[in-house]
Amino acid sequence: MTIEWLKPLVGHPGPFATVYLDATRAAEAGDRDVANRWRSVRRILTKQGAPDGVLRDLDDAVDRPTWVPGPHGRVLIADADGVLVDRVLREPPAVMAGVWHQVPSLLQAARSADQAVDALCVAVDRQGADFCALDGEGNPVGEVETFEGSHDEVSKTSSTRTKRATIESRAEDSWRRNAEAVAGEIGRRVASGQPEIVLLTGDVRAVNLVRGALGQEVARISVEVPGGGRGGSGVHPGAFAAAAADALDSFRERRRERVLAELREGLGREAGAVTSVDDVVEMLSRGQVKHLVLSEQLADDAARALRSWSDGETNGSATGGLLNGRNLWIGPEPLHIGVARAQLVDLGVTEGLEELPAASALLRAAVAQDAGLVFAPEGSVDLMDGVGATLRWHDDGTPHESADSMSGDSGRRSSL
Repeated sequence: MTIEWLKPLVGHPGPFATVYLDATRAAEAGDRDVANRWRSVRRILTKQGAPDGVLRDLDDAVDRPTWVPGPHGRVLIADADGVLVDRVLREPPAVMAGVWHQVPSLLQAARSADQAVDALCVAVDRQGADFCALDGEGNPVGEVETFEGSHDEVSKTSSTRTKRATIESRAEDSWRRNAEAVAGEIGRRVASGQPEIVLLTGDVRAVNLVRGALGQEVARISVEVPGGGRGGSGVHPGAFAAAAADALDSFRERRRERVLAELREGLGREAGAVTSVDDVVEMLSRGQVKHLVLSEQLADDAARALRSWSDGETNGSATGGLLNGRNLWIGPEPLHIGVARAQLVDLGVTEGLEELPAASALLRAAVAQDAGLVFAPEGSVDLMDGVGATLRWHDDGTPHESADSMSGDSGRRSSL
């Protein structure tokens, strides 16, 4: 999962207001339900000392509807400059909360975003295609954009003046040319929008023609999903949404397993991957991390910490108690990260040094180097401290150790 959506937070010193909200709209109450939930969270932020200006900015943001059907959540992060992050979560948050703190509370949002998929749906027929985005449950979101091929002789209806074979030949030629045009448009949209997966649906013959005309890279990320169609023609919304949701679930599992398999392989051959906070921090400081891998246990800890905070336990452990309460040091540049202040001083960084909860510091550095983020389920991989990373490259400065060889650190091992 990419976490570039956190980039607006980089370079902001805080404090921040972090809001987790159930954004589900009941059919009979509409936006009133969301407004009532927000008022409750707003009162919590007010008690914690969040400024009126920050709260007003959040008021305006919450008033803007998400236009997402069904149950879903929302995370908003704001500081004195305004709302920096406003992201829809696939599911309502386990804990609705508001936190006014020096660092944002990110792990809950990151875990939910790990379930998100950037999907492009293409409903085709023999004349063209409709394009739209899908939410995590396979439901269309946003506007539907239409593309029409230039060849309109798509019917095989016979004529008294034209031979049937000629009519059929012209129609099939039009289908093929329109399919090629649609495939070209899909390629253009993939190149510009870079979706992770393309779901093709609609007229079966047209889908087959379009798939055959796709370029190799676009074909690699494309899957066929039955039940959809253009403009409501031949559409079975329930069946299509279910089939699309299954396709997205399968994609999520494949996406996560690719990273975890790479991590397991790298740890096994002691090259291309590291585990433990110390080693991951070293690799982050060198811009070497391809994917940051965190245990789902850390996200569970974050949920409990957030619940404690919302219950009034506003001590440091409520927001920084992850990774056994461990903190890391950061400097003014995103790659300034170390397990001790002295490490940064030795590099000549003497100003702008700050101590952050380990999870926040790790995410900050990962965002800065465009690293991906994956949460590892229990039993999937053996991690020290619940933290690991796959690497962009391996050299003599990369730690050479495997998870199975670190017996001296067995007390820190998290067997996931």
